[in-house]
Amino acid sequence: METTNGLLAQKGAAGSPLPADRSGAIAVDAEKTFGRIARRLIPFLFLCYVLNYIDRVNISFAHLQFRADIGLTEASYGLGVGVFYIGYVLFEVPSNLLLRRIGPRLTIARIMVLWGLVSLSMMFVQNTTQFYIARIALGVAEAGFFPGVVYYLTSWFPERHRAKVLSAFVLGIAVAGITGGPVSGWILSHAEGWHALHAWQWLFLLEGIPPVLVGICALWYLPDSAESASWLSPEEKELVARELAGNGNRAGATGRTQHFGAALRSWRVYVCAFGYFTITWAGSVLNFWAPSVIRQVGVSSPWHIGLVSAVPYLIGAVGMILASRHSDARNERRLHFACCALLASAGAVMLGAAHASFVPAIAGLALVAIGYLACTAIFWTIPAQFLSGTASAGAIALISSIGQLGSLMAPAIIGKLTAITHEISAGSYLAAMVLACGAIVIAVFMRERAER
Repeated sequence: METTNGLLAQKGAAGSPLPADRSGAIAVDAEKTFGRIARRLIPFLFLCYVLNYIDRVNISFAHLQFRADIGLTEASYGLGVGVFYIGYVLFEVPSNLLLRRIGPRLTIARIMVLWGLVSLSMMFVQNTTQFYIARIALGVAEAGFFPGVVYYLTSWFPERHRAKVLSAFVLGIAVAGITGGPVSGWILSHAEGWHALHAWQWLFLLEGIPPVLVGICALWYLPDSAESASWLSPEEKELVARELAGNGNRAGATGRTQHFGAALRSWRVYVCAFGYFTITWAGSVLNFWAPSVIRQVGVSSPWHIGLVSAVPYLIGAVGMILASRHSDARNERRLHFACCALLASAGAVMLGAAHASFVPAIAGLALVAIGYLACTAIFWTIPAQFLSGTASAGAIALISSIGQLGSLMAPAIIGKLTAITHEISAGSYLAAMVLACGAIVIAVFMRERAER
């Protein structure tokens, strides 16, 4: 795919000066090597993230039917969406620290098999309490997947490639929305009564099995590091090590935090955590309320709702790729993040003001999608500007854990406001305010590092 091939062949390799007659060849070899690594790792991790996001947000389609079967209100649905992040937040840092001990291969496989089994078990939910318990268990099972993969990728690619590589991975959110919506809608429209099961039960069953199978495949497909990759030559392994060592040397020279204990005392970690906290509000609006918004504007069939829900994600994917390319070309993260967050904020305002009209509502969701996806891809390059060494794994998980408190709060608050007002306007306006605050905080407080 272009996001993993052509995107990586743009800059020369960093490192010590080389003889003039050899430097060009080495630079070409470096780009070919990182392109080869990307082609090997990114498609598989991309598939994993697509499955991850489908299993996390398929509840937004399932609840269109099962809320009547288990007595679920709009407020209790919002709370159920949010409690997922209780387990997710509590276990994210321990999961990433465990990754350092047992390796990414076992960690990713463990997480995928467990979350697939828990997602599948959602088909047996019969009341609101069981719904809450299952959502918390799903959060525990998924904890550490995203920050673990982010850390894993930073251990393969030097800084100049990371926004492109991370955007290719984060593209999984968009593809999950583009494919997951229509697939979920089709299942809900056609599977009712199969073998005496409700359509929403088939939804959880059919979308819970693939991650278990892919997780088992991860055990033999993913290497823990370049050093253990049998498909890299000794010269390529040495090149990767030299490139990453160059990043580490520059980290020491520029005063980057290299130990987890020091990272806990760094105010920049908590500024980043707040920035990530605000992104999750856009994700909540897009991932958990888009089907409801689409139904409110007059689309009644679950199959058609699924098809229409793919449109914002498709537009968002294009916007994310363009924003990430521009960020890498300019080697600038702070203002790109802020602009994308403000774009998502504008989309939330549009959604709140015109949620009952089809075209403005879809346009608002599309702006939210562009801002959300682009912010997510660009954001994770910011901590790498001041973290390295052992600080990276733990601090990335800490930032993600604190930030995901927004994923706990936003659905519950938006769901409560929607239940009270019977429309999404109040929740959308609140999300817009939070996103604008995130844009300002990152733009102002991360300035010193961005301009060093």
